[in-house]
Amino acid sequence: MAPEMAGGGKRTWWWKRRAAVFLGVAIALGVWAGSHCYFRRENMIKAEEALVSMCEERARMIQDQFAVSVNHVHALGILISTFYYRKQPPALDQETFAYYTAKTAFERPLLNGVAYAERVVHSQREMFETRQGWTIMTMKREPSSMQDEYAPVIYSQETVSYIGAIDMMSGEEDRENILRARATGKAVLTKPFRLLESNHLGVVLTFPVYHSSLSEDATVEQRVEATAGYLGGAFDVESLVENLLKQLAGNQDIMVNVYDVTNASEPLIMYGPQNPDGYMPLSHVSMLDFGDPFRKHQMQCRYREKPPLPLSAITTPFGIFVIIMLGGYIVFAAKNHYDNVKEDCRKMEELKVQAEAADVAKSQFLATVSHEIRTPMNGVLGMLDMLLDTDLNLTQKDFAQTAQVCGKALISLINEVLDRAKIEAGKLEIEAVPFDLRSILDDVISLFSSKSREKGIELAVFVSDEVPEVVTGDPGRFRQIITNLVGNSVKFTERGHIFVQVHLAEISNLGVDRKVYSGLNGQAQSDKELLMPNEFDTLSGCEAADTRNNWEHFKMLLSDEQFSSDASRSKMAPDKGPDNVTLIVSVEDTGIGIPLCAQDRVFTPFMQADSSTSRNYGGTGIGLSITKCLVELMGGQISFISRPNVGSTFTFTAVFKRCSKDAIADTKRILSESLPTGFVGTKAFIVDRKPIRSSVTKYHLKRLGIASEVARTVKNALIALAGRNGSLKTGRQPYIFLVEKDSWYSGADVYLHDQLLLLKQNGCIVELPKVILLVTCESDKTKTGSFFDTVIMKPLRASTIAACLQHVLGVEKQQKKEMLNGPANLHSLLAGKNILVVDDNRVNLRVAAAALKKYGARVECAESGKYALSLLKLPHKFDACFMDVQMPEMDGFEATRQIRIMESKANSHIRSSGASPQGEDFGMAEWHLPILAMTADVIQATYEECMKCGMDGYVSKPFEEQQLYQAVAKFLVSKPNPDS
Repeated sequence: MAPEMAGGGKRTWWWKRRAAVFLGVAIALGVWAGSHCYFRRENMIKAEEALVSMCEERARMIQDQFAVSVNHVHALGILISTFYYRKQPPALDQETFAYYTAKTAFERPLLNGVAYAERVVHSQREMFETRQGWTIMTMKREPSSMQDEYAPVIYSQETVSYIGAIDMMSGEEDRENILRARATGKAVLTKPFRLLESNHLGVVLTFPVYHSSLSEDATVEQRVEATAGYLGGAFDVESLVENLLKQLAGNQDIMVNVYDVTNASEPLIMYGPQNPDGYMPLSHVSMLDFGDPFRKHQMQCRYREKPPLPLSAITTPFGIFVIIMLGGYIVFAAKNHYDNVKEDCRKMEELKVQAEAADVAKSQFLATVSHEIRTPMNGVLGMLDMLLDTDLNLTQKDFAQTAQVCGKALISLINEVLDRAKIEAGKLEIEAVPFDLRSILDDVISLFSSKSREKGIELAVFVSDEVPEVVTGDPGRFRQIITNLVGNSVKFTERGHIFVQVHLAEISNLGVDRKVYSGLNGQAQSDKELLMPNEFDTLSGCEAADTRNNWEHFKMLLSDEQFSSDASRSKMAPDKGPDNVTLIVSVEDTGIGIPLCAQDRVFTPFMQADSSTSRNYGGTGIGLSITKCLVELMGGQISFISRPNVGSTFTFTAVFKRCSKDAIADTKRILSESLPTGFVGTKAFIVDRKPIRSSVTKYHLKRLGIASEVARTVKNALIALAGRNGSLKTGRQPYIFLVEKDSWYSGADVYLHDQLLLLKQNGCIVELPKVILLVTCESDKTKTGSFFDTVIMKPLRASTIAACLQHVLGVEKQQKKEMLNGPANLHSLLAGKNILVVDDNRVNLRVAAAALKKYGARVECAESGKYALSLLKLPHKFDACFMDVQMPEMDGFEATRQIRIMESKANSHIRSSGASPQGEDFGMAEWHLPILAMTADVIQATYEECMKCGMDGYVSKPFEEQQLYQAVAKFLVSKPNPDS
């Protein structure tokens, strides 16, 4: 038995050895083939270089010959200018011209003939025809119709005498050539065509003749005014190329084609066969410059036959083959080592797969744990909401509000961890719904208004007029990005400002790809006298990290947007622009900045600048990493510029879709609180010595329909107001003064009051304007005195300004219908509606039921999907159902599918028999119960999964008023208001 096993092993070894020999031979053959290909390639490279050299040489010679002919035509033009226009009487006539051109034809062997056409304007036509004794004719030999000017041929060589008296401007291409020639002062060419006598391919050369010499930098108008006529000739391109090729060595080796490539998509043949032959893989194209700035020509060269293969391309590879065979043993020994390494790599791949699976499992576990933590937290917040709706004393209300704030902070942290888990699991997706971008920015600013007032920092937002009012995208994720960036800025900024800007990316030059600029920032020379020492021309006067964020750049940006707006209105009709709009958003602060050593890990999850950052300011270091992922999901990029102890500027782009007019109207009606319209036509003066800050104020006033002017000082504003005394009879009088706190000074109240009274006495104004002070912090509000009609606390929002102005001016509030927002609208939708709430968690069930009852709904609860099915057997009384998606026994998805199956069967029966399954008519054409998904997490229950099982929408727990309204407004009809 042992000998047999030994024999089998020997045979196996022999086969392995034989296989190794065959492998060695195959490798040697492969190297031989590779080296052979290498030498062939080298030979082809040398052949290509030779072809390039020959082609370039021929191109140069053709250009030189063509230039010689053009020079002779130029000389002929000088002769005409001298003897016909500068001699009185002219020393040149048709007979002399024909004789001279015939005798000098040897100087122009490539021109079939030349002719001269005089420029005649319409007012001179009758006198010209009388002098010549013939009528100007068109190309069709018909009398020329009335035109602004003509170009009749008065002199021609005998070979082209048939074109005499013909108006060369009556031909479309000839007219184009004449206009181009006189505008440039250079010889211009036509497209190639067949010449009459030789039938060769050629072109017509047109050269302008001027009354007098012109400078090289003469304008087009000067050239047109000085034009006397046009000298033209038919150029034989085929003869030129053929004669030159015959003179050159190696002409038999290559083939040449000449093309007119003015229209690159449809090149025109000028020389050579229409369908090129020869060895096409090797070819070269040389550009030809015939002096015409408007037409392009090229020469294509190629070999007639494939270049021969040298002997070294065969012998050298064979020598290499022999050497490799001698090293076969070394290769055989290396194979064993290779097998060992390969096995190690296989094991490493297995370990990598296991590690990736563990990472995914970790992310899924993190998401599940986050969900389980968030579910009871939602119950806590819901109960606190209900508690705050009850009658509490001040101490109890303070305790409940504090608990609610802490709970929301914990929910926010859980949401960030959950988002990170979704990103790692690849399940984070972006919605596409219409939303009002400006309203979201106002909401975010209001979140941080109290902190900015406590710190005394400027917090402002500016949105370009070119940014659409409503766009389609993910409002929640956009809000999350802005909240993260502004929250970080508020956290790390103790003085100065935080400025959010939104512009169109195609207009803004605040590019995402940036670098840190050194030097001082923002001191515009034109406004330097208005700045305090060590003050910069930024929003607050503090230095910003990005040196381009100053008034000069901001002013240039606004002018570019105005130009772009005018251009777009003149070029396209409304709603005809591109579907996508790319916005660029920058969040600038003057905080502590980011240390240079930490800037490369800013977007790394759970990383902060150093340990003291978390100790002093709090946070987990996860917000910016999530922000970067969200920006990339929106099709954009994010970058930043930061300088320690100066500040940071984060900039990102995002791609949204434009909305139709119907979608914009629906969004205004459903998603956003409309601004008052009673201020349209009102005028205001803004007194502010910082131009960027005044532009922000002007932006908010413009949203309310208030026209405003900016004055740097109170004195300038009064001068401007006095200069409008003529507006009393023609329009409304400016009656609002908005004064910045740092533009106010001691004694200004007395001065302003006296001047306004003087203007009123002089009849410049009818009534005293209202004076409003703009302040940044609470302490400034207490120091204002009684002169001002009111004080507006920053940050500015259009709705805040509107409320203050309504109070000060006594403007009538908006109509009742417009003022119905939030709870009023929601109450009108839910009042009297029968709602079924399905959730296995009793606490969440109570919270959801109480929230819906608060808005007047009649609520019934079910703790399982099976019980919900029993309640929803047809016919039922419910108007809508809120369904939890994660429940034992039967989850919300399965319950929804079962409900839809029941409805489908009932609807089929109704359509076939016209009655309900129970034989009664319930007044319903078809059954379809609006079902809205409820969950504390969307990683397992995405919007697509809800739609797939038949749900109609989605709401998160606990209910948020705005989201709940958006969800139910699509399905429920509000009851009419009896008071309206």
